[in-house]
Amino acid sequence: MLSRTADNLFWLARYVERAENLARIIDVASRLATLPSAFAGTSNEWEGAIATASCEENFYAKYDKATRENVIEFLVAGETNPNSIRNCLEIARTNARAVRTALTTELWEIINDAWLKIQNVSLRDIRDNDLGRFLGFIKDMSLQFDGAAYRTMLRTDHYYFERLGMLIERADNTARLLDVKYHVLLPDAEPVGGGLDYFQWTSLLRSVSGLTSFHWVYRETVKPWLVADFLILRPEQPRSLVSVYSSINQFLNMLAENYGRQGPSQRIARATFAKLGNTKIDGLFQSGLHEFLEEFLSENNRLGDALAEQYLQ
Repeated sequence: MLSRTADNLFWLARYVERAENLARIIDVASRLATLPSAFAGTSNEWEGAIATASCEENFYAKYDKATRENVIEFLVAGETNPNSIRNCLEIARTNARAVRTALTTELWEIINDAWLKIQNVSLRDIRDNDLGRFLGFIKDMSLQFDGAAYRTMLRTDHYYFERLGMLIERADNTARLLDVKYHVLLPDAEPVGGGLDYFQWTSLLRSVSGLTSFHWVYRETVKPWLVADFLILRPEQPRSLVSVYSSINQFLNMLAENYGRQGPSQRIARATFAKLGNTKIDGLFQSGLHEFLEEFLSENNRLGDALAEQYLQ
């Protein structure tokens, strides 16, 4: 396969996943904003949304304060935000057009239809009336794209690069959600395990469609260390870091077999997966969840760079 084709497939999947993640970030902030005043604390959930999306610099260059209206505008269709939902879908469609013959009809129609629909979306209507419906549309689009890829693509390197793009982006998103919740969102005056803490962790689980499955696994109330365990170390949870890296290793090994050689990306992925497999949640909290997630994000970025240098250039 041409490296250009592999690059387009990789980034197509990353931007579809990124658009879904932004929708989930807005959903978390919106849920937290509706908490009863007794649980609202002193936190600004919209500041947390900007921190999770890693776009503080661009945001505060335009706005003085993170409010509901400003954050929704910026994350959905901000002109100065290269990673807004609208821009993510536009870049995804551009990549899809570049590899149109490498995609199944179903995949192309899903991304093209989503791009056409978002052109006619009114930002005012989203903010005032239809936020939930719009976020549901973005999440459904991503689910359809993911399902169509799984059900219609041949198991060749085209599929492997598409999956790797989605998985590396998903690992980044899960880690950032956890990190911002634990390190940024909870005010200093609020106790871990308090009322505000409980509602924030519950909202985070809802944002990754994991609240019901969390209770299936643990069968007890939501607790910070259990949520962290669920989203980092539980292989049954498809968005957990260990589950994502298990799949990353699988697809990288398939690429290595197809191309007859391994390289830095395989070694980095194996080392990260091994570290996750040897991690215990008690030790993780003792050594620092924030520090662990920062190191993980750095390694995940290093994997993306290594994969690009090895296959996409």
